[in-house]
Amino acid sequence: MKVGFIGLGSMGRAMARNLLKAGHEVTVYNRTHARAEDLAGEGARVADALADTASGEVVITMLADDHALEDVLFGSGNLLGKLRADQIHVSMSTISVELSLSLVEAHRRHGTGYISAPVFGRPEAAEAAKLFVVAAGPKAAVTKCQPLFNAMGQKTFVLGEDPPAANVVKLSGNFLIVSTLECLGEAFALVRKYGIDPQQYLDMLTNSFFSAPFQKNYGGIIAQQRYEPPGFSLRLGAKDVRLILAAADAANVPMPVASVLHDRFLTGISRGLGEKDWSAIAQLEAESAGLK
Repeated sequence: MKVGFIGLGSMGRAMARNLLKAGHEVTVYNRTHARAEDLAGEGARVADALADTASGEVVITMLADDHALEDVLFGSGNLLGKLRADQIHVSMSTISVELSLSLVEAHRRHGTGYISAPVFGRPEAAEAAKLFVVAAGPKAAVTKCQPLFNAMGQKTFVLGEDPPAANVVKLSGNFLIVSTLECLGEAFALVRKYGIDPQQYLDMLTNSFFSAPFQKNYGGIIAQQRYEPPGFSLRLGAKDVRLILAAADAANVPMPVASVLHDRFLTGISRGLGEKDWSAIAQLEAESAGLK
């Protein structure tokens, strides 16, 4: 399949690479051109302009936030205006429910297909094609894009034909992630304060009631305090918490824990942790307990 791929950060670059490995014809674009050039040796066509990504059947965007996606589609990039009626836009970023609703209407007016398909997984999962894809959109369009999802992920969860549903699920999942990170940070601070070895504590946790990959992966990062390089930055985590609260506010859903997490993430940014992994929220708990 001919695919345009926009956004080659730590996630997007790995996802585009896996599409190439699966035999798809991929045209890549990134604002920092050097990131795109890195994939040229692996068979990617490097686009000089956003419009060059719109020559195939599908265009995938994997961008940092709402602003970046809006600029690509409606702003300086005006990508939507360049898409044909037979093309599909797949948004795989973590974006607001509000923007996803706007994209449904914009694509309807333009006559193009739109699928929301955010993913769960860190960069190492993206590299290994082990992402979990949460997709929602017109059934025929999702079916057509399934080979692409298969190339990038280990499982696709299809939530029906309403694209914003995928964004709600993605944000709710990220709420559970950040809540668990905060709780892990508090728990590790407590046992460290009592002189218990954090690695020994982790081994006990993950070989008993807390044996999920999440606890193993993030528990290991917190136990070893290796918050750099970030798989997903604390600053982007704060953005996701804001999106969670916006979605909750729009639906009149009280989320008091999310409100606390918003303040914790702002505190982390103010203390210079913004570019560290979002699990560095645990560093705040250690510092509050008088630990280094």
